[in-house]
Amino acid sequence: MSDSGGSAQPGDTMRERANESRVKLWILMEANRWFVAGGTLIAVFVALVVLGVLDPSPLQQYIGPSDDAVDTVFQGFVGAIITGVTLVVTLNQLVLSQELGPVGDQQSRMEGAMEFRREIEDALDVPAAPPEPASFMKALLDETASRANTLADAVDESRDEDLKEEIRSYVDGLTGNADEVSDSLEDTQFGTFDVLSAILNFNYSWKVFLARKIRHKHADALSEEANDAFEDIIESLTFFGPAREHFKTLYFQWELVNLSRAMLYTAVPALVVTISMIIYFDARAIPGYTFGISNDVLTVSLASTIAITPFMILLAFILRIATVAKRTLSIGPFILRETKRSDELE
Repeated sequence: MSDSGGSAQPGDTMRERANESRVKLWILMEANRWFVAGGTLIAVFVALVVLGVLDPSPLQQYIGPSDDAVDTVFQGFVGAIITGVTLVVTLNQLVLSQELGPVGDQQSRMEGAMEFRREIEDALDVPAAPPEPASFMKALLDETASRANTLADAVDESRDEDLKEEIRSYVDGLTGNADEVSDSLEDTQFGTFDVLSAILNFNYSWKVFLARKIRHKHADALSEEANDAFEDIIESLTFFGPAREHFKTLYFQWELVNLSRAMLYTAVPALVVTISMIIYFDARAIPGYTFGISNDVLTVSLASTIAITPFMILLAFILRIATVAKRTLSIGPFILRETKRSDELE
């Protein structure tokens, strides 16, 4: 956690700002979505088996000759699978429909993207900004750190020791955070969560707030060179915000496509198993035990687990998307999360 002027500040990384356990955030955001879905399915299967073993009335005896209980459960699964997959695919199409439109809308989008890139290229003083998201954000972070060092140099000869100490603390916090995030962007590829995970750990909004606060607080003591350096830092940080939001939006669209495909792939075997259990299952036809557990309990538990696979995949993907969306609702120097009050916020 960076510190400036001796006051408590939000941490730089997402985990520090969230003030939640590392394991919880890893499950919600960092863990592979298939791992999360698979782990949840295993937990459901084990829970069903345990309940089946602890049930005082054997499944075969409870079901009886008509198998009404199993039929009722799996008939509900059939409707849930079809409805769930339909809703998710419809939602996905609604989100992606924003990418469709007449040529005029597409031209406006193109002009907006090119104008933003030209502004970034002017700030970076390069003929063409990197086209790949990780490299693009890395270049912007490196430029921000360079401008911060320029600010430190601009006040190096100042006689105001409080000013020098406060700016040095600010610069050290900014460059340390920027360098760490820049290093984590090395060898990352868009389409994985690695790029978004890295840039979420740069607390740009707090750094914009602090830069503006320090600049106003010491306005009389700052030289023209230091004022210009502050302006350059704020410019770089305000570029970072919309760039991060743009790549976050693209990642969400990417994930929704992956979610739709995953649910479609798993819905077919889930429907096959569910319909088979309705038509063909007979608990009395599955005698015997495996590892001391009745085979009918294992069969029903496994079939139920397969039937809810599309839902568990939906849960795993939405957990990440919803968590990231909640943590990045605002753009700019606004703090929506619960924060300890300090002099910095007054």
